[in-house]
Amino acid sequence: MADPKGFLNVTSRELPASRPVDIRIQDWREVYEEIENRTVERQAARCMDCGIPFCHNGCPLGNLIPEWNDLVYRSDWSEAIERLHATNNFPEFTGKLCPAPCEAACVLGINQPAVTIKQVEASIIERAWNEGVVRPHPPEERTGKRVAVVGSGPAGLAAAQQLTRAGHTVTVYERADRPGGLLRYGIPEFKMEKRHLDRRLEQMRAEGTEFRTGVDVGNDLTVRELRAEHDAVLLAGGATLWRDLPVPGRELHGVHQAMEYLPLANKVQEGDLDTPPITAAGKDVVVIGGGDTGADCVGTAHRQGARSVTQLEIMPKPPRERPDAQPWPTYPMLYKVTSAHEEGGERVYSVNTQEFLGDDQGHVRGLRLVEVRRGETGFEAVPGTERDIPAQLVTLALGFTGPERDGLLTDLGVELDGRGVVTRDDAYRTSVDGVYCAGDMGRGQSLIVWAIAEGRSAAAAVDRALSGHTELPAPIPPTARALV
Repeated sequence: MADPKGFLNVTSRELPASRPVDIRIQDWREVYEEIENRTVERQAARCMDCGIPFCHNGCPLGNLIPEWNDLVYRSDWSEAIERLHATNNFPEFTGKLCPAPCEAACVLGINQPAVTIKQVEASIIERAWNEGVVRPHPPEERTGKRVAVVGSGPAGLAAAQQLTRAGHTVTVYERADRPGGLLRYGIPEFKMEKRHLDRRLEQMRAEGTEFRTGVDVGNDLTVRELRAEHDAVLLAGGATLWRDLPVPGRELHGVHQAMEYLPLANKVQEGDLDTPPITAAGKDVVVIGGGDTGADCVGTAHRQGARSVTQLEIMPKPPRERPDAQPWPTYPMLYKVTSAHEEGGERVYSVNTQEFLGDDQGHVRGLRLVEVRRGETGFEAVPGTERDIPAQLVTLALGFTGPERDGLLTDLGVELDGRGVVTRDDAYRTSVDGVYCAGDMGRGQSLIVWAIAEGRSAAAAVDRALSGHTELPAPIPPTARALV
């Protein structure tokens, strides 16, 4: 454990300072400044001898949180990264992007601010990179087996790295022009600079993982060819079928899905475009959807010079404190102010869009809203509360309903369940022999920690099937659930 009296001596959470709003919205660099190692060590000391570390149950990866907190407290950073990498291939991703269900389950969080687990994690891996501790780990021997991983998001990358290290020849297929999935084109640069992704990809290439980009499996490469060239196929294409809003005026120009809008901003940062074809510059922007993707749209619109930004949510405004119906150690749905919200804009709750309003040129000029309340059959409009708001750009951040069916999944003939996701057994096997599935494609839209956890677990299942045994971490059944 860390300092036995740490949680008594250090009662406040210390997190990195954010760059001033008026400065950071002028660029695309990450929002938060570096935090001193001594501050991180002091925060790690708050990890208490709680007996049963519920943070383990909150984390789908099973991160050894008390162990690396103790090591950081003792300034043993080199051993801390060993403990961290034992359960998590990419702590730099989760340290920036995970909503930290581990902190919601922290025992100290019952009556004090929880341990800054996520920040300790991010600091461990950043120091390890800076000191050259993170190196390639190619396998000592090759098995002669070939594995195809379809999709290069966090689930696919985790599976690919594990399988490569187990000695298999792994090829990752990605239909975009660069690997990374949503990490590459869904997450804005100000939230995670792509250098973090690129250096991890360089490590994987040095270990022997091959990446083939610009390949849409099922079209550019047939399923027959894919299966003929590989001994096993692991599907990790994510849940990319976005939810739409079929109301009058949806066809108007200027109404876009979030994942039509965000990747273009990232392509500008990659140097592919000078300016994005869809931009918020000088416009009244409305973001429909109150989740993290919606917040990403808000932050992107600020940096593109939007005139105004309004984010709409059909749900009521969440409470600031944990409600009785969401007791510890479950993950509570609380009012969250992200860095994007700190930068400005308005958030409107308990409203629904009735209609998109257009001008004579067929471009959106506004929205007609109505306030809603919960009824017996769902949300009901409150009579007399209709109002119009201006908008020349609307982004729909309403989540995803599952994987795309046409092409790959249809040609493979894998079974889907009632939710439209790929059916797997407890060894991540689909209904088609030799084909496995991990991450959102089989789980449905979920957290990055679940994607990495399933990628690691599916890799162990594939390795066992190909080799007769595995030394990779034992699989987590796809039916497992954390307190999230």
